[in-house]
Amino acid sequence: MYICGYAPRSLKYELPSAGELKLDDWNIICDFDGTITPLDITDAILRKFAPPEWEEVEERWLRGEITARQCMEQQVAMIQTPVRGLNAFLDSMELAGGFREFVRFCRKRGLSMLIVSDGMGYAIKRVLSAHGLFDLPVIANRLLCSDSRGYALEFPYGNTWCPAGVCKCSVAASTASRILLIGDGRSDCCLAGSAAFVLAKEGKELARHCATHGYPHRTFGDFYDIRAELETAAEPFTKKGYPLLTPGRA
Repeated sequence: MYICGYAPRSLKYELPSAGELKLDDWNIICDFDGTITPLDITDAILRKFAPPEWEEVEERWLRGEITARQCMEQQVAMIQTPVRGLNAFLDSMELAGGFREFVRFCRKRGLSMLIVSDGMGYAIKRVLSAHGLFDLPVIANRLLCSDSRGYALEFPYGNTWCPAGVCKCSVAASTASRILLIGDGRSDCCLAGSAAFVLAKEGKELARHCATHGYPHRTFGDFYDIRAELETAAEPFTKKGYPLLTPGRA
C-alpha cells in the first residue's frame, strides 16, 4: 500500500503490447465535477447558496493550510437553502457533451465504468437522474441534508493517510483490472500515478500534471472525443500500432 499522492512510478501498469489490448480488460474510473459536467457542481452550489466566506475556506485549502476533506466539510456546512431549493438547482445542471452517448457506448461494449468523485454523492445522483441516468454506480462523499439541521458531509470512502474525502487510489486498488482514468482536476492527480492510462480534460490541472510527470495520457474536449478514442481502440490493430494506449499528446 502507498500513501496517496506519492504513488511511485514502479506501481504503474505496463502498457499492452500490440495485439494484447481488449477493452473488457479495462476498468474505467471517471471523475464527475468538471468532467461529466461542464461546471464544478459543488462550486456552483456554493456560489448559489453559501455566503462569500466559502471562498476564504477554498483559499486556505489552495494554500495547503487545510485538507480537501476539511475544506469540503466546512463549505458544505455553509449551504443555506431548503432541500427543495437544492433539488431544483441540481435538476437544472447540464451534462458534458456526449456523455449520455458515451454511457450507451460503454453498455453496448460491456465496458465497466465507475464514477468516483470527491464531491457530493447526493448531488451527483440527482444530476444524473435528471438526465435519465438512474443506475450508474457512484462512489462519493455522503451528503446529509435536513431542512431543520442544514447540511453536513460524511466520508465513507476516506482513509486516514489520504487528505481527500474519497481516496480514489484505494477505490482503484480494489479492482484487478487496468485502470483507465477520465478526469480533469487535482483530485484525479494522485490516481494518475498508478492508472494504466489517463484521458485528461484539455487545459486542466490533470493534463498539466500528466505532462509534467510523463504519465501516459491524451487530452479530450468532451465525451464525443473519448468515445472516438475508444471506438478506435476497439478496432483490430493495424500496422500503425495501437492507436489509443500510447503515451502522446498533452
